[in-house]
Amino acid sequence: MKYKDQITKQAQITQDFFDRKEIQYAQAVDEICASLKRGNKIIVFGNGGSAAQAQHFAAELINKYLKSRRAIPALSLTTDTSSLTSIANDFAFDYVFSRQLEALGKDGDVVLALSTSGESQNVIRALKTAREKGLFLIGLTGEGGGAVGPLCDILLDVPSLDTPRVQEVHLFLLHMLCQEIEEKVG
Repeated sequence: MKYKDQITKQAQITQDFFDRKEIQYAQAVDEICASLKRGNKIIVFGNGGSAAQAQHFAAELINKYLKSRRAIPALSLTTDTSSLTSIANDFAFDYVFSRQLEALGKDGDVVLALSTSGESQNVIRALKTAREKGLFLIGLTGEGGGAVGPLCDILLDVPSLDTPRVQEVHLFLLHMLCQEIEEKVG
């Protein structure tokens, strides 16, 4: 596929997402901002490329996205290698996020779970733990949301099953969220 075809395909997937999910996206922004204004935090996680995006998103909020402002409380559960490896070793990899949420999640926090397939067992288990603790759950997934979808208060599922395209839209959405949060909370 030529690069112009890729660009056209990516633009169409992004447009299709907003045609279908604009209201849910706006609700996610509102819920995140309200939670942050109440003194809560946003907790983000995912595997592989989604782990990298989770870290990137948290860093943009803690430091800055487009402007210098107060630090916004965000936590990526993919950065603590000692916790990740001890949990994976002592329990199983399926628990690497849920155990951290058990310790760090507080009622009123917002969880942002990234999973292109929506089938990652550690993400599913974490969402169940977060629900038990009273956190608000937002999922960023590929089309349909997989098993993650029904666990979320808001599902932002990208209308594609092509992992690279889904991850590209996720990054775009995360940047848009950063800008909205920075403008409304920062």
